Amino acid sequence: MPADIPILTLITFSPLLGILVLLLLPKQQVRSLKATAIVATLIPLLLSLWLFANFENHGNGAAYAEQATWVEAPLNKEMLRGVTTYMFKFQYHMGIDGISLPLVLLTTIVASMAALASVHIKKRWKAFYLWFLLLEIGMLGIFMARDVFLFFVFFELTLIPMFFLIGIWGGGNREKAATRFLLYNGIGSAIMLAAFVMLVSTAGFNMESPDPQNVHYIYSGSYETLQANLTNPESYVNLSPEQMPGNPFYMSETMKWSIFIMLLIAFGIKLPFFPFHTWMLRVHVEAPPSIVMLHSGVLLKMGAYGLIRFGLLLFPAQAKEWALVLALLGVINLLYGAVLAFVQTELKLVLAYSSISHMGIVLLGIASLNEIGLQGAIVQLVSHGLISALLFLIVGSLQERTGTTMLADLGGLARSLPFMSGIFLTAGLASLGLPGLSGFVGEFLALLGLFDSMRIITAIAVLGVILTAVYMLRSILSITFGAMPERFAALRDVRLIEALPMIALLAFIILLGVYPSILLEPMKISLNAALAQLSMKVGG
Repeated sequence: MPADIPILTLITFSPLLGILVLLLLPKQQVRSLKATAIVATLIPLLLSLWLFANFENHGNGAAYAEQATWVEAPLNKEMLRGVTTYMFKFQYHMGIDGISLPLVLLTTIVASMAALASVHIKKRWKAFYLWFLLLEIGMLGIFMARDVFLFFVFFELTLIPMFFLIGIWGGGNREKAATRFLLYNGIGSAIMLAAFVMLVSTAGFNMESPDPQNVHYIYSGSYETLQANLTNPESYVNLSPEQMPGNPFYMSETMKWSIFIMLLIAFGIKLPFFPFHTWMLRVHVEAPPSIVMLHSGVLLKMGAYGLIRFGLLLFPAQAKEWALVLALLGVINLLYGAVLAFVQTELKLVLAYSSISHMGIVLLGIASLNEIGLQGAIVQLVSHGLISALLFLIVGSLQERTGTTMLADLGGLARSLPFMSGIFLTAGLASLGLPGLSGFVGEFLALLGLFDSMRIITAIAVLGVILTAVYMLRSILSITFGAMPERFAALRDVRLIEALPMIALLAFIILLGVYPSILLEPMKISLNAALAQLSMKVGG
């Protein structure tokens, strides 16, 4: 593909083609609507696969970048010695590196598989797929935005489609689940926006002097500008009024801590970590299975990505001081989610609490503050995204056939649904961290990275991994083996349109399990460069 082709923009906005075609199709042409939506998700998947195969990372910063002025608002103020020009300049700035690349690929894979799984939707197909494709645009944009306000726009773009997808096509308590989703995530967005405004008003500037009599201060939401100013000890941001009298851009330690904590809360709600997790449980139970595939597989990962990108890499000193706090939050999530998953009697709730538990491992990897641990955290994000998407795909197929997801009402399904049961068992083994499957790689690297600095917490975290095996095997074996109710004897095994996404997701899970270097190599270069710049590198 030619170098001047805006590949990142094409990946992000290619679902718009599907939206345009859907708008022209009559709502009665259900097959055409479904086919259009599925094809529209395959376009960004193919483009992201090409990008992944041809990805070359040369160090710190975005390996691929696209940039254009988005908003520009000048404000002039006359000064005694000349003119000082203040200009607010926000840009359409897209970029991708070894940290965001795996998550972009995850998004396109899960979105395509969820589109195939949406055959279970029974009403208003046209509106459903319109919101679905709009949601995919928002998710892709989040992982590639390199301007904080563009990031915020894409972040908000995911909220409205999810609200309607839950509220219209969800279960019996769908309105409450949608409202709680919007309330919690809206609060998180407000906190995040306040933190971004504080960031840009101090660290988001560049100073230009065309001549001695004129000084231009250009405020920018560029991530590169923020990172350069915050991490450079000699930048204006880090020069106190004693060092530079009258410095209007000085960011005190109090302000840095305030912004870091605000970002931690904002992205912690999205992750989510305890005690901001209750909204997520309702979504997992009430939303349609194909939408839960996106929510658990991708949307939860936005919180961890934001925490790494804006929390750790912009505020490394604060992250170092709070590494123990992050580790404690991680181990609480891990154990809390595992214990409550064990006592659940409904399969969706088992998997919901399992997601909370697995996000705890991500927090532990981030808390390690080293290359191995951060690699483990990102691999865990990708791995859990694939596994949870596969598990909820199976849940949707089970619910369609049996009409229930209560563990007590299911049993012996391996006889009537052998293919589905085999996939279910393999996905469960991946979730509990069986070597050779993707779940093992992320967990092992995250805990290995943490072991170097926090051995006691690492030992406690291993208990959570053991509990994961207990609750996953308990749930899967109770569903697939044992006595089978007579009404389930004539159940039909998976259809082709269900088998295809199951096989595809399982193939990626196995590939990542046996060949993790496919993700680790491009990721390692970006992490090494970032950690070296922040004086945090511990070795390659």
